Order: sequence, then structure tokens, then C-alpha cells
Amino acid sequence: MSMQSDLGRVRGLGSAKSGSAHWWSQRVTAIANLPLGIWFILSILAGHTADYDSVRAWLGSYFHSTMMILLVISVAWHFTLGLQVVIEDYVHNRTIEITSLMLIRAAAAFLSVAAIVSVLRIVFAGA
Repeated sequence: MSMQSDLGRVRGLGSAKSGSAHWWSQRVTAIANLPLGIWFILSILAGHTADYDSVRAWLGSYFHSTMMILLVISVAWHFTLGLQVVIEDYVHNRTIEITSLMLIRAAAAFLSVAAIVSVLRIVFAGA
């Protein structure tokens, strides 16, 4: 039993087969961002980040550095997925759409790698 409409069968068009994976990825990252965001806010409110040396000591622990890296990855991926949907829905010039998508992915990748390298430098500088 086919889920295509009659018109879709005649034209040979169908699902692009990526919508549900994109939807699930966005929901999973949103759910992951909740506990990670709560951890981050509670850590800031706990006062461990009062001065530079405190931040280095706090972020130098393996638990907090791991949580920070997970937060960076999750937020960057969620950000990329969300902007992709906005661009695909509202940008109608194909060249601008593709260019924008590539720039967003490159910016997210660059900023994520920079943040992760920074965290790792703090962790391994104290070791």
C-alpha cells in the first residue's frame, strides 16, 4: 500500500525521506539542551564562576568540562537545525539558500571547535 497521492504517483514525486529524521534530531537536541542548560545556569548561580581562577578551576574538572562540551555540541546542532528550517521555508532564491546553509554550518562548526578547544586547553593546562 503506497502512501503517495495519485498525483504524486503520476509525477513520480514522493517524500524526500529526510523530514522525520530532521524533526527527531531537533527534538532530541531540544531535550538534551534542557538538563544541560539547567546544569549551566545552576553552576553559574552557585558562584563557582566568581573570578578567572575560579572559572579555570571549575571548568578544569572533568565533569564540568564534559558537560560544557556536550552543551556546546547540542546547542550548535540545535541552532543549525533550527536555522536550516527557517532558511528552507523563507528563502526562495536557491543560490542564496544553499550559500546561507553552507555559511551557517561552517560558522556553527568553527565556533563549536573553537569552544571545545578552549575547554580542552583549560582542562589539560592544569594537568
